[in-house]
Amino acid sequence: MKRNLLIIVNPISGIGKQKKIESLIDAKLDRNFFDYEIAYTERAHHGTEITKQAIQKGIYDAIVAVGGDGSVNDVVTGLVDHAEELSNVPALGIIPCGSGNGLARNLKIPLSPENAIETFNHFKVAEIDTIQLNNRVVASIAGVGFDARVARRMKLAKVRGLQAYAKIIITDYPNYKEHTYRLNIDGKELERKAWFISFANSNQFGYNTAIAPKAQLDDGLIDVCIVDRIPLLHLPLTAPLLYLNHFELSQHVEFFKAHEVTVYNNEEQWVNIDGEGEHIGKELHFKNHPRSLKIIIP
Repeated sequence: MKRNLLIIVNPISGIGKQKKIESLIDAKLDRNFFDYEIAYTERAHHGTEITKQAIQKGIYDAIVAVGGDGSVNDVVTGLVDHAEELSNVPALGIIPCGSGNGLARNLKIPLSPENAIETFNHFKVAEIDTIQLNNRVVASIAGVGFDARVARRMKLAKVRGLQAYAKIIITDYPNYKEHTYRLNIDGKELERKAWFISFANSNQFGYNTAIAPKAQLDDGLIDVCIVDRIPLLHLPLTAPLLYLNHFELSQHVEFFKAHEVTVYNNEEQWVNIDGEGEHIGKELHFKNHPRSLKIIIP
């Protein structure tokens, strides 16, 4: 019996790799074992609506997100809403076509669309955690502070990609002030002055920048990374640690692992959720949901 795939394409995602997706699927997907349909998103979070409607049909073995981490998040949100009946929920597939592609990189999913499609032919499925943030779902990573500022500014940017991120960081870094955050980490109350705080399910933002080197997608835990302001003179030593997978060696970072975390005073009210700036509120509650998502891996 053939497996059925629904492939959800964000036509404006990332850097444009998705524009040839239909011809690549025809060329690389083994049609002896798979049938597929393609749906295109038309607005923000439309991918979640399409996913929920698809699950109700009960005919799909996997729902594939074609786009960046934001597009993946939209599909994950639709899938995780049905996580209590995981055995009957389709698996997530990813064809990375964004700029950062953090979750795909963590899972070692090929970044070229044609090679990513070929991984579906083996249909190897794993179960990974997700994070519930208030009424939202985080598949990869969330953050407050400067991290959220950059994501918010990228939301308004006309172009995507590493150069666009770098331009915003360089422009905003000198004048962005640290904030004092009150947190409850698995029942432990603490206060920290931070440049930004990340709440990680996967280990990286994207672009192979490993903000939480020890994070594992299936350990039932959130990796909390609290970063204080890094002086300009320290950047040449600190920045490479992100790419060398050793950010924990920086004197400007503090790590915790937790099942649940509450932030009481996110004064800016914005959060980076899987690369997208979202207005969530001042009080944030993060909770790990173990093995709540099936996903196709290489």
